[in-house]
Amino acid sequence: MKDQYTAEQIEVLDDLEAVRRRPGMYIGGVGVRGLHHLLWEIIDNSIDEALAGYCDRIVVILHKDGSASVEDNGRGIPVEEHPVFKKSALEIVMTKLHAGGKFSRKAYKVSGGLHGVGLSVVNALSEWLEVWVKRNGKVYYQRYERGKPVTQLKVVEKAEDTGTKIRFKPDPEIFEVTEFSYEIVAQRLKELAFLNKGIRITLIDERNGRKEEFYSEGGIREFVALLNKNKPVLHDIIYFSGERNGIMVEVALQFTDTEFETLFAFANNIHTVEGGTHVAGFRAGLTRAINEYGKKHIKKFKPLSGTDVREGLTAVISVKVPEPQFEGQTKTKLTNSEVKTVVESLTYSEVLRWLEEHPNEANRIIEKCLIAMKAREAAKRARELVRKKSELSITLPGKLADCSSKNPEERELFIVEGESAGGSAKQARDRRFQAVLPIRGKIINVEKAGFLRALKNEEIKAIASAIGAGIGKDFDISKARYRRIIIMTDADVDGAHIRTLLLTFFYRYMRPLIEHGYLYIAQPPLYRVKKGKKTYYVYSDKELKRLLEKIGDGAEVQRFKGLGEMNPEQLWETTMDPKRRILIQVTIEDALRAEQLFSILMGEDVEARREFIIRHSKEVKNLDV
Repeated sequence: MKDQYTAEQIEVLDDLEAVRRRPGMYIGGVGVRGLHHLLWEIIDNSIDEALAGYCDRIVVILHKDGSASVEDNGRGIPVEEHPVFKKSALEIVMTKLHAGGKFSRKAYKVSGGLHGVGLSVVNALSEWLEVWVKRNGKVYYQRYERGKPVTQLKVVEKAEDTGTKIRFKPDPEIFEVTEFSYEIVAQRLKELAFLNKGIRITLIDERNGRKEEFYSEGGIREFVALLNKNKPVLHDIIYFSGERNGIMVEVALQFTDTEFETLFAFANNIHTVEGGTHVAGFRAGLTRAINEYGKKHIKKFKPLSGTDVREGLTAVISVKVPEPQFEGQTKTKLTNSEVKTVVESLTYSEVLRWLEEHPNEANRIIEKCLIAMKAREAAKRARELVRKKSELSITLPGKLADCSSKNPEERELFIVEGESAGGSAKQARDRRFQAVLPIRGKIINVEKAGFLRALKNEEIKAIASAIGAGIGKDFDISKARYRRIIIMTDADVDGAHIRTLLLTFFYRYMRPLIEHGYLYIAQPPLYRVKKGKKTYYVYSDKELKRLLEKIGDGAEVQRFKGLGEMNPEQLWETTMDPKRRILIQVTIEDALRAEQLFSILMGEDVEARREFIIRHSKEVKNLDV
């Protein structure tokens, strides 16, 4: 008898059990990003108190036991009994998915938290969570474990002020990684200080004694100044703000003498990585203003495209929207259509006014845009030439050993340094779904060389041709022939340099590969350890130390200098076999830091690079001399 589908088979989960079953629906995944998303939810609630005018101090602590705490001096979460549920409002907020003060506009005009989902989701995904609320002259305390209250709400002492402190430990049953990254947290807090000038945010790491304070008087102006610290700029920062229909808009921008657009967009303090209507409005308004000025003041002016206008532009856009609509639960794209109109109209009028008031700088900007237009037309011709040439060789580079699968979802491309390692990889791979592209030596530094020179480089042409999705401004992620692109270089200084050059190229000219999670770095082993008939492959010095303590004396240790030292079987077993290999996914979680690092390490400013190397020299590991 066939299985019958009846009412009895319909499973009804309570709110928080549903979150634990499907955490990805609420926090985007259970890796590093999802882990930090828990912390963002609590910090966002404190920032919402600041936006409402009740909080000016936030303290974030990363504790030794793996937990994190956030304390603010806001109003404190209400603890009074809820009239309907007959429990404290605090417990309702902590255990019910759609409970909070953000649905009506009485408590908050604008907010960044997940509309009453945030705290309960953090609670559900924590091994334990403790909350202290200072309110009504008392300190209230309650503890939860995996989303369920294990103590009653109780008064533990007197309080002279108000505020909320939440400490939680992410649940190892849920998360692949449970260790918070100081750098990722510091970056987010730095952004928040820029976006909310006048709020003092302190970060303390009890694991190593680090402490930092984030505070900004100049707000997003300072943000743009920081982004352009190592770039040649064409004028002083343009800043404007305004409010229309309850939507608050703040914009800071500055043109640089570089090829790359650097744009950070935020909606209610949330970094909208994929942009949205506020970005579309800003770009449209900026292009319209520059074209309007050029038509009026420049002889033989040719209308500029948005692409021409944005070359070398650094901008930070921050909007505060009463009823924000986002694509996806983790909010990477703003979709409110009314925001586009407001941002476009404000940008157009303010930028045009600034250009009229600063004719010398305006001419410099227009000249830069016209040069960008000529370069774009030249690059288009060069791309067409590259395409025609590559079409003669059936569009794929000759040294690419492609895979037989036609399904991009299962195909992966290894970009391998050196011909000998490339030869080993070609023999080692699984031909059904693994392709190998060997590259010779160090590719061109695109940060210094620029787009036209990069297009002429044989190795870059081979990579672009193999991936098949275009390059630069016409890159189309939907045409990528592989869903995993894996950089595989030696574990030495030269290998690290080649990896950095490749990462710079992907960051500047194929960034959607990183944003969609298609780019990876292979981790070849550092050592092979033999004892008797047993062979172990070891990926770090710490792991080597642990292994040698475990297996005792008499072990033979070989340090691998390069991939070419491994035969195909070893390469497959350690670095290419999906069941056993270690891949690091490349993400732009810390986009501000990435932008600064590529500018410093690969750009023209030698002094900035020297200063960076001196400052970080003590952190170097595995240096080959």
